[in-house]
Amino acid sequence: RRLNRRPAVTLLDVFQEHVRRRPRWPLILFQEEVYTYEDVDRRSNRAARLFARRLGLGAGRPVAVFLPNHPTYVWTWLALAKLGCPMACLNCNVRGRALQHALAAAGATVLLSSPGE
Repeated sequence: RRLNRRPAVTLLDVFQEHVRRRPRWPLILFQEEVYTYEDVDRRSNRAARLFARRLGLGAGRPVAVFLPNHPTYVWTWLALAKLGCPMACLNCNVRGRALQHALAAAGATVLLSSPGE
C-alpha cells in the first residue's frame, strides 16, 4: 500500500517517522559506537546545511559519493536526500578507467569523498 501512495513514501519519510516516534532507539552500531535515530538526524541536518551553504547543493543537483563503509555514509546520504540531490553511489574500491566512467555516467559536478580516497 505504501508504494501506491501519491506522493510515494520514501526512505527519508520512513526515517523521519522513526526519528519522531523513537528518537533514542539505536540505529547504527559501528565498532563500539552507537548512533540513535536522533543522533543521525542531527548529523544529517548539519551535513545538509554545510552542503547547501558551502557547496551550493540543492534540489536536482546530482552528487557523486565516494565514501567507505562508515556511519558518515548514512548521514551523508540522508543529508543529500533532505536537499533533494540525486546521489550516485561510487564503489570506493574502484579506480582508474572504471572510476572515470562511473563519474562521467553520474553527471555529477560534485564529488564527496573521505580524505583517504
